[in-house]
Amino acid sequence: MPSLFHPYDLGPVHLKNRIVMPPMTRTRTSEGDLPTDGDVPNDLMATYYGQRASAGLIVTEATDVDQSSHGYARTPGIHSEAQMQGWRLVTDDVHRYGGTIFLQLWHVGRMAHSSVLPNGQAPVGVTAQRAEGSSVFAHGPDGRLGYMPTETPRPLRTDEVSAMVRTFAKAAANAKQVGFDGVELHAANGYLFEQFMNSVLNTRTDRYGGGRVEDRTRFLLEVVDAVVAEFGPGRVGVRLSPFGTYGSMPADPLTEETFLYVAEQLGRRGVAYIHLLYELTPDGNMETAEFKPRHLDPALLARARAMFPGAFIWCGGFTDRERAQAALDTGLVDLIAFGRPYIANPDLAERLKHGWPLAEADRSTYYTRHGEAGYTDFPAYLLGSAARDAGSAHLVDIRSA
Repeated sequence: MPSLFHPYDLGPVHLKNRIVMPPMTRTRTSEGDLPTDGDVPNDLMATYYGQRASAGLIVTEATDVDQSSHGYARTPGIHSEAQMQGWRLVTDDVHRYGGTIFLQLWHVGRMAHSSVLPNGQAPVGVTAQRAEGSSVFAHGPDGRLGYMPTETPRPLRTDEVSAMVRTFAKAAANAKQVGFDGVELHAANGYLFEQFMNSVLNTRTDRYGGGRVEDRTRFLLEVVDAVVAEFGPGRVGVRLSPFGTYGSMPADPLTEETFLYVAEQLGRRGVAYIHLLYELTPDGNMETAEFKPRHLDPALLARARAMFPGAFIWCGGFTDRERAQAALDTGLVDLIAFGRPYIANPDLAERLKHGWPLAEADRSTYYTRHGEAGYTDFPAYLLGSAARDAGSAHLVDIRSA
């Protein structure tokens, strides 16, 4: 059986181990000089990702493909020159320390609030159905940032959906230009792609409508084709959360049919991996959401694996080496993503390999604070001979050790 620490060839991309740092929104962007700049990646973010370059693969926080996809405050984009320059700082730092990094691309769809959208416009979605009970990080009536209820979306016209395919392609081209090794499409957690794929929510009657699986997955697959054309086979991943209800997604009786169809179609298109996520609780927001201990039925995952020749990444709830290795030992997945453990453990791969203790982060610093506190101020752990003799630990920067 492969070890968590064995290398893995993800298509043309060589990974030094099978540990993935998955997307985690951290709201540490800077404001651009111009309104069109959007929220901009910065030196602090470059340090954060560079510190974690010993992961086999880093997938960045979700990144807006244009201004209309900006549903949460302080999340970065890849559509302005200022944002591209900021992301170049990140890719340079990760590559300087021997890391591999993909950019996650998203459009939030109806999971948005007008206070963070251009000119206070309404969110857009597959239909006009609001995500009842969900909230996003946005500006309140007094201008302060906090969690605001999502607003009623405007349904995208058919021509706008087609135009959005080109928007994703341009975002992928921008990502390639600034040095990313690949991109991941965020088709999970109740955001725009999943809004289209859900047969209950998608009541459209056009060619992107929900009546047939071919139609409700058309938007995602058209974007996949466009992005693979920009980046090439083996450098595009897709994140899915079958049976998930986060983002007020209605239970879908056709989830299994949709998942298997998408897996087969992604395999035909040269997609590098499918990134599978545990279910998130349907209530609350980024700060209160929790992972439920739910996996896909192994028989269903085995069927998907037979249809999809690329890799499977499993994310959600992994906090130790033993459970991660047990998941690899099933033969159903190839890579394991550790989310929250990466917040306080920049050298997580080394800690897991050597059995070093894991630090824990203060949850209040996850999202809504600026600065390095709870972000880049966690030291790496390296146990040296002097520390062993003294019965204590040296805290150093693992990147230069």
